[in-house]
Amino acid sequence: MNTFQDLGLEERILQAIADLGFVTPSEVQQKAIPVLLEDERDLVALAQTGTGKTAAFGFPMLQKIDVDSRTTQGLILSPTRELCLQITNELKNYGKYFKGLNVTAIYGGASITDQAKQVKKGAQIIVATPGRMKDMISRGMVDITKIEYSVLDEADEMLNMGFYEDITSILSHTPQDKSTWLFSATMPKEVAAIAKKFMYNPIEITVGHKNEGSKNVSHEYYLVNSRDRYQALKRLADANPDIFSVIFCRTKRDTQKVAEKLIDDGYSAGALHGDLSQNQRDLVMKSFRNKQIQMLVATDVAARGIDVDDITHVINYQLPDEIETYTHRSGRTGRAGKTGVSMVIVSKSELRKIKSIERKIKKSFEQKDIPGGMEICQVQLMSLANKVHDTEINHEIDPYLNDINALFEDTSKDELIKKFFSVEFTRFFNYYQKAKDLNLEAQNSSARDTSDEKSTRYFINVGRKDGYDWMTLKDFLKEVLELDKDGVFKVDVKDSFSFFNTETEQMEKVLAFFTDFKQNGRFINVEITEDKGRSRNRGRGGRKGGSRRSGDRKRNDKRSDSRSSGSGNRGDRRRSDGKSRSPRRSDSGSNSGNFASSRPRRNRRK
Repeated sequence: MNTFQDLGLEERILQAIADLGFVTPSEVQQKAIPVLLEDERDLVALAQTGTGKTAAFGFPMLQKIDVDSRTTQGLILSPTRELCLQITNELKNYGKYFKGLNVTAIYGGASITDQAKQVKKGAQIIVATPGRMKDMISRGMVDITKIEYSVLDEADEMLNMGFYEDITSILSHTPQDKSTWLFSATMPKEVAAIAKKFMYNPIEITVGHKNEGSKNVSHEYYLVNSRDRYQALKRLADANPDIFSVIFCRTKRDTQKVAEKLIDDGYSAGALHGDLSQNQRDLVMKSFRNKQIQMLVATDVAARGIDVDDITHVINYQLPDEIETYTHRSGRTGRAGKTGVSMVIVSKSELRKIKSIERKIKKSFEQKDIPGGMEICQVQLMSLANKVHDTEINHEIDPYLNDINALFEDTSKDELIKKFFSVEFTRFFNYYQKAKDLNLEAQNSSARDTSDEKSTRYFINVGRKDGYDWMTLKDFLKEVLELDKDGVFKVDVKDSFSFFNTETEQMEKVLAFFTDFKQNGRFINVEITEDKGRSRNRGRGGRKGGSRRSGDRKRNDKRSDSRSSGSGNRGDRRRSDGKSRSPRRSDSGSNSGNFASSRPRRNRRK
């Protein structure tokens, strides 16, 4: 089956699908929709978050209910307010051509009286969180004794959040002959118990394998001392200027503490945890969806139901206790066909957990080094260069050009460029030039340092905007350089450039191949990148390469518009306690907290 027409959906739904721009059904939709349309029976569907489960149960429910009746016929339970509202809005979009359709959301933190009024108007479908739904049933505000279809969405998350008793209480008020459809990313014993208690001979469909991680997510871990965990987090953020991430902590206290430290250091961050009021939570989520917050620090419970497709990274500041929880965390990225990265910051005592997770999700982690200071400077410098290159000229500046030109009459083009970029580069350089190597094994002078001296790190001027992710770039390099599967490693893809390693013995081959190498008429440049934080490139005198050009080097990389920043920065000043401030803050007059000027400066502590 390749189209929605092949699934047996009626014209009103197909018309709405066309309006939404959906073209090809996802795997869970292809497997679930025909089964649910054909038979009145129970279903258990195991699929990762972000695979299109709402449409998989939403389309069949809309097609089966009677919109001419005001009786509640469908009940959908979801773990969080955010997910409840999201499902409600999606069902309204799917059913836009069903005249008289009333889909009502029931959740905590809003007027229970207003929600009861909406139900009484004749809600054919109710989407609810378990706690509020149980409350309204006990008050006699809602009648679900005649429903024909019940859906448990993100069942494992609801049970992890302690909703087992609420769910069993709610379902006890529903008819025994209803159809129950259970959708879950994992199948722990609690979910199996619900299925056994409330479902009769259900059909089971699985997308991928049970408890397996998403194929679009790569998994990395960084080994550091526990005391360096926060510094490692900042380095990972600085090495990824376009980061749009969720950072997971175990406790509400750690979540708030990490978020406050990030904000104080000039990052666009926010906290999401159970101690926030509903209004505070709504404001944080609105800022995150609008990308005014680029680093959302959250607890596992508070993050349930976050549905944002563009998350680039999930960072496990601390590993969860349960492996299933890691599956949910990593499932926040790599959605809607996009690739994502799940990073884990671990201490030596936590390494055994990595192996356990690998066995469960059937995926291997790649150990990577926390980037060194000079590597971060290089990434940020190129990020700013690309942003400047792609900036549209604002001609409102024209009246001031004569005065500006007068300041630089005796300045050459090269000197002007150096001055301009030094405004930002100096700030990062001063902060990182004496920064220590945070990698635990490097600090312990382990055998892996010796191994690193036998490898060489390269810069290449292609990245995500050229259609590469870490896997496709690695495959490309292995193919053109004719190296074996382990010949290219530590691949790190940025927006318009990337880094990779090979064994040092392959260095001449790599540089020779990429001398005057063109792809689609464009030079692909590869150079050795110097990282003064690591020993393997010391003494090489900077970046060298077979494709280096001094004046006529062509870089056609383009960079997506970065989001503008708010307040000014405070530079690498010394604090009263003698510690150096983060390079995100400066008095240089720049609007950015980083080279790429990409982080909005919101919520700064005064």
